[in-house]
Amino acid sequence: MSHAQVSDKPLLELRDITKTFGSVQALTDVDFEVRPAEVMALVGDNGAGKSTLIKCVAGIHGIDSGQIWFDGREVSIHNPKDSAKLGIEVVYQDLALCDNLDVVQNMYLGREEHDWFQRLREPPMEIKTSETLKSLAVTTIKSIRQPVASLSGGQRQSVAVARAVMWNSRLVILDEPTAALGVAQTEQVLALVKRLAEQGLSVVLISHNLHDIFEVAHRITVLRLGRNVGVYERGETTQQEVVHAITAGSPTKVAGIPSTAEAEA
Repeated sequence: MSHAQVSDKPLLELRDITKTFGSVQALTDVDFEVRPAEVMALVGDNGAGKSTLIKCVAGIHGIDSGQIWFDGREVSIHNPKDSAKLGIEVVYQDLALCDNLDVVQNMYLGREEHDWFQRLREPPMEIKTSETLKSLAVTTIKSIRQPVASLSGGQRQSVAVARAVMWNSRLVILDEPTAALGVAQTEQVLALVKRLAEQGLSVVLISHNLHDIFEVAHRITVLRLGRNVGVYERGETTQQEVVHAITAGSPTKVAGIPSTAEAEA
């Protein structure tokens, strides 16, 4: 498979986004962009505004001011349907999978295919599910007819991501996809993130784990107290520099910043 080229022209571009909740200013003049086939990490402490920003893109919150551009034109996102129509899919931390249903049923939740007699068209649904998992190199799931309750955390995450990409999405937002996973399962999910970008999808990766981010992201955007305090090229920065931006909010390096391992200890 040929690797998709990251273009300089953003697929998603937010300009001067401001959002308040009552007297709380959650976002202030935030610029944010994601290029085609790019993994853009979004990092910041709790309360930095990451969730609010993502919910504005997903149509859960309306913006107070600013502009949202998608694929070179200005768009209005008032609700999740607007967002989905553009090809934006969000995989939230709780995954919203139904444990008692199998993999195919979860992939088609609310989007089932029926024939003239309103019977489920199982074979095409099974084929498309298998093809999607295969295209993302998800090979550890034994049967697409096994209940989701029987899957590991990494496999569940894979199903949730595959469901997001199956619906002609162009931008997939992953909210802390490795938060509850062990080492092997985390590697599975990170391989999946790389695979999405290779297939030409844009990915926004929200994570507290800088090790994961430095393994897969092309660029890193740091939010602090509702403002964008820096965008870093992964190959031209260090974990210490990013940690400093997250905690101090200034994009300057200072001596004596603890390593991430120390900071997380």
